[in-house]
Amino acid sequence: MYTLKKFFLAALLICAISEPVFAQGKNILQVEGTGFVMNNEPFEYTGVSFFNALYNKEFTKDSETRRKWIRAFKETGINVLRVWCQWDNANRFIDAGEGKTLYHDDGSLKPELVSRLHHILTDADAEGTVILLVLFSRESWKNNLRLSDEASNKAVTNLSKELLEHRNLVFQVWNEYDYRAIDYLKLIKSVDPERLVTNSPGYSGNLGTDEENRVMDFLSPHTTRDDNRHWEIASEEIGSLLARYRKPVVDDEPARKGTPKFGGPKSPTSPNNHILHMYNIWKAGGYVIYHHDMFQTGYGSEAVPENGIPAPGFSAYHDQVYDFLSSKQRYLKLLRK
Repeated sequence: MYTLKKFFLAALLICAISEPVFAQGKNILQVEGTGFVMNNEPFEYTGVSFFNALYNKEFTKDSETRRKWIRAFKETGINVLRVWCQWDNANRFIDAGEGKTLYHDDGSLKPELVSRLHHILTDADAEGTVILLVLFSRESWKNNLRLSDEASNKAVTNLSKELLEHRNLVFQVWNEYDYRAIDYLKLIKSVDPERLVTNSPGYSGNLGTDEENRVMDFLSPHTTRDDNRHWEIASEEIGSLLARYRKPVVDDEPARKGTPKFGGPKSPTSPNNHILHMYNIWKAGGYVIYHHDMFQTGYGSEAVPENGIPAPGFSAYHDQVYDFLSSKQRYLKLLRK
């Protein structure tokens, strides 16, 4: 009996040593009315697109480096990073390519990438930052890089279980699509009823179906990107969603510099377009995820820093927007008087 007891204790010790240990997340993000709270305090949800974060060599080098970059974002008022699981599209985006996906074809998860994701979430949590994790992308879908329904169900269920401990995490089902979005929501909630789930249902101006909007914890559409007056149209769209559904609404990728090839504006843009747009979203009561154009032009272009991180300090164009975002508390205080 004593020998058997020692055997089981040894086995438990081996398991504990062989598996990575992650501290229970200290920050809990929740929805309260039409806003967000973290640890029961108001949370001014302000994000940036960092689609390649899981696959970027600089960001995934080590914890110290990663936290340095997260702090650099925080200094500009950004406390949400929008990260994609599927970055295997054939569009020649930075850090993208074959095999850059969290999922095997059968829906099982890639252990190395799951471990990397744990570390990103843990470091983000230590800095008071939220990870908005996009499970599936329309870009991969269009390239026929798709999981079967059975495999995708397995992937969503397994990932929901794997990431249970991280409460600074939000699942966004799709980037710009809605295939089975409600089914995936139900799978996530069956594993983790408290997990916040949202969806980006389609291209710019697609505000989602009533059926989907009623069940998501908050809404995150891509608003109109009309070249002429998107800064007015988008705030009207956000305002109408807030009035109808009475839950938080995030303008996912407002405005955009981007490139015409991938849905960007066909005429020259100004940082003031973004600034006006986001100010009006705040004024309407919504939140924003700032879209950086660097992902679409590839390494070596003037839009992309060598490290492939959409942080301030590289582009004079984007730095004007970051400067604005860093003053968001001042503007929000004026708006809420």
